[in-house]
Amino acid sequence: MATIRILGIDPGLARMGYGVVDSDGIRLRPVAYGCIETPAHTPLPERLKTLYEAVQEVIRRHRPVAAAVEQLFFYRNTTTAFAVGQARGVAILAAVQAGLELAEYTPMQVKQAVSGYGKADKGQVQEMVRILLALPARPTPDDTADALAVAIAHAHARPGHSRGEAGAPGTGRQQAP
Repeated sequence: MATIRILGIDPGLARMGYGVVDSDGIRLRPVAYGCIETPAHTPLPERLKTLYEAVQEVIRRHRPVAAAVEQLFFYRNTTTAFAVGQARGVAILAAVQAGLELAEYTPMQVKQAVSGYGKADKGQVQEMVRILLALPARPTPDDTADALAVAIAHAHARPGHSRGEAGAPGTGRQQAP
């Protein structure tokens, strides 16, 4: 199976994690990862523009062919939910405009794909990301580790994935954009 480059995104307005991973169906290799941050007191449109342009730059620099984005889970604060939803939307827009294959995964699907347990805690997921990508330490902040986990979930969900060094396949479903 040919190597595929996947961009994983953990959406957020203050911090949006990204992780770029190569997968050949057996092994996973980290390419780049980090966190895009926007200042709290900046107007929302400017923050969204910053996120959009930064995601475009990650795509331009690393040239993934697929993007996987974590779906939103229930938020008690509707204002936060709307803001995160808008940030998620600009990330999806950047990926679709770049012609990337797009998939979405729930937090439970990501945890299942990475750790084998859909209710794993953050520490367990971070440790499995470290192990699966052979990183010297757990990626920080959490948003970065979560983005790498989303990319891993997509790698595991792709047809042709085997149980080699990358671990067991996940249960994520691809969705049409």
